[in-house]
Amino acid sequence: MEEIGAYRTKGHPVENGHSDLTFRKEDFGHDFRWGVATASHQIEGSTDGDGRGACIWDEFSQKKGKIKNGDHARVACDFYNRYEEDLALVASLGFKQFRFSISWSRIIPAGYGEINHKGVDFYNRLIDKCLELDIEPWVTLYHWDLPQALEKRGGWKNRKIVEWFSAYVEICTHAFGDRVKNWLVLNEPMAVAGLGYTTGLHAPGKKGLWNFLPVVHHLALCQAEGGRVIRRNVADAYIGTALSCSYVHAYSDNPKDVRAAERADALMNRLFIEPALGLGYPVDAFSYLLNIRKYMKPGDEEKLKFDFDFIGLQNYFSVVVRHSYLSPVLWLKEVPAGLRNVPVTEMGWEIDPAGMYNIIGQFEKYQGIKEIIISENGASFTDNLNGNEIPDKQRTGFFQDYLGAVLRAKNDGAKVNGYFAWTLLDNFEWAEGFSARFGLVYVDFKTQQRTIKHSGKWFSHFLNGIKSSK
Repeated sequence: MEEIGAYRTKGHPVENGHSDLTFRKEDFGHDFRWGVATASHQIEGSTDGDGRGACIWDEFSQKKGKIKNGDHARVACDFYNRYEEDLALVASLGFKQFRFSISWSRIIPAGYGEINHKGVDFYNRLIDKCLELDIEPWVTLYHWDLPQALEKRGGWKNRKIVEWFSAYVEICTHAFGDRVKNWLVLNEPMAVAGLGYTTGLHAPGKKGLWNFLPVVHHLALCQAEGGRVIRRNVADAYIGTALSCSYVHAYSDNPKDVRAAERADALMNRLFIEPALGLGYPVDAFSYLLNIRKYMKPGDEEKLKFDFDFIGLQNYFSVVVRHSYLSPVLWLKEVPAGLRNVPVTEMGWEIDPAGMYNIIGQFEKYQGIKEIIISENGASFTDNLNGNEIPDKQRTGFFQDYLGAVLRAKNDGAKVNGYFAWTLLDNFEWAEGFSARFGLVYVDFKTQQRTIKHSGKWFSHFLNGIKSSK
């Protein structure tokens, strides 16, 4: 696979959302997995219902100015009470895979110790309903909602979290492993370390570079240890982890910009996959990572390794960086998409299908990766409800172009064998609150009315082999 630059899938530029596709579902292969992805805290609501304990996002959302418009997830999409209706939507759209995360604090309110059986019962009902509808459940064990009780004990900075997390995974695998075979250990650990513990933009809102390295190491240890627990407890398990990844470009050919791009790539794309593959942390590109040794104990190099069945790649945008003397340690700054005159989503993220193609190729070069699943991909745009119709042409075009890039990578030999759209429902989008809508289904958060967008209808037609004008 060669790197490509200004790539757009022929026949449907993302700006217009045309549907004259040059590919069909069958072109991806009959064993290609098609799904939608969700996360517990973003959709469930019932944050204090049936014995659930508080999580870090419950606490973070109460702090003034942390969440746009003062939003919170106490109700969110009310998925906890409406999961049957929402799973029926998944089935009606033609998806056969449903990715959801388990709320750690719903299973173990204190994070460690006593089990909340009502929480276990909820996920049992959810899993059973999936199977009843012929939907294959995919469980993410950690999607950012750490129990607040554990954060009070240091959270991801405390090495004891390896013990706490392992106990939690033991409970989940014993409770659900007889029916769930597809598991993702962590969701975007780099975001946890960077946004949650370094910049403070996400829960738990910690700031300071000194937090970064211990959190990274403990996440990487849990990533591997969680895989080992699943392997031990679940027969025929298909085990992966979900990594955020953005193809990184240097702003220019200046050697300083090139080295800045290498440092950014080490953090954004290499930091968690390479330890799992036995390659260690990417100190060759970012020497600051040598300092992580102070948090390592004898034997940790082996404990970081795990032979995953697949790696989940989550790609939303590409990144351009240049050298900067104003950013100590990193010595770089991002060149915003808005200043580069490129297409962007409502979030200001660059729309770059070439980045999807290229990042798949970058991970394909690792010899230890057996299979790649696109575990998240999607876009936020302004949605206008017109009666019962939401003609979200930009989002439809986004999906078409990115799927074209995935297919090109697959045709060029990449071992990519699944795609999960982000996301089923408009939801609580973390620090953006309810202002950023990524769903295939529009949610009126006052009435909880669901309306399938044209992008959702397009997916339904695509997956069922029906030509669509939407």
